[in-house]
Amino acid sequence: MGDAFIKTSDGVSIYYKDWGPASAQPIVFHHGWPLSSDDWDAQMIYFLDHGYRVIAHDRRGHGRSTQTWEGNDMDHYSDDVVALTDHLNLKNAIHVGHSTGGGEVARYVNRAKAGRVAKAVLVGAVPPVMVKTPNNPGGLTVQFFDQFRDGTAVQRSQFFIDTAAGPFYGFNRPGAKVSQGLIMNWWRQGMMGSAKAHWDCVKAFSETDFTDDLKSINVPVLLMHGEDDQVVPIADSALLGIKMLKHGTLKTYPGYPHGMMSTNPEVINPDLLAFIQA
Repeated sequence: MGDAFIKTSDGVSIYYKDWGPASAQPIVFHHGWPLSSDDWDAQMIYFLDHGYRVIAHDRRGHGRSTQTWEGNDMDHYSDDVVALTDHLNLKNAIHVGHSTGGGEVARYVNRAKAGRVAKAVLVGAVPPVMVKTPNNPGGLTVQFFDQFRDGTAVQRSQFFIDTAAGPFYGFNRPGAKVSQGLIMNWWRQGMMGSAKAHWDCVKAFSETDFTDDLKSINVPVLLMHGEDDQVVPIADSALLGIKMLKHGTLKTYPGYPHGMMSTNPEVINPDLLAFIQA
């Protein structure tokens, strides 16, 4: 095992990493916008060291996967995960999704075949729905997400640097310990992907309503969220989502940013492990 590609039914090549013993319990990591499976390095190594099989893929249009110009929506993202888990014949897996990846996990887990999923974790995740609507009055305006679209379409390279150097990791907060390496790695991952797929994905992560997915999930779900998340504000995500889950647990982190699994893996990883082993 190592890294490889699978081909989906609509001809898209999905890149994935598969590390660890085939007999071990699998943990599947789902990255956020506009990144890649590389965003989970600190978790992949940690859980590999703890005896798990760790798997992560590059979402269509992202990273090393096909630079798709269509199909950049949550249903296709979920279908791609089905294709990957079927190909690897994963059973009793833990699915961990960050941000957009959390939406992907919610949709996939709700649709997964019996026996495929043991537990799920949503980290700084977008469910139940981000955009402001009459049914979601506390959401963010379409104009807020237009900034992401405009930044992606016009000055993507600079926009990605500014996002990583600012709100994503909380580096715009007074006294923040800035990691230039994290900023550079965020930019590197983002620029590997397709501007068109990234542009489309803004709609997917902001406007998709995961309410029914959350309500229908029957496995234990852990919601982990930074209380100072400036990208996916906690009040309109985790604090609402926990009320919709049948078997949900909420763990919040005072002062932690959106990308907290990268800024604080020494805290997030043991908490993930405790939930998985419970």
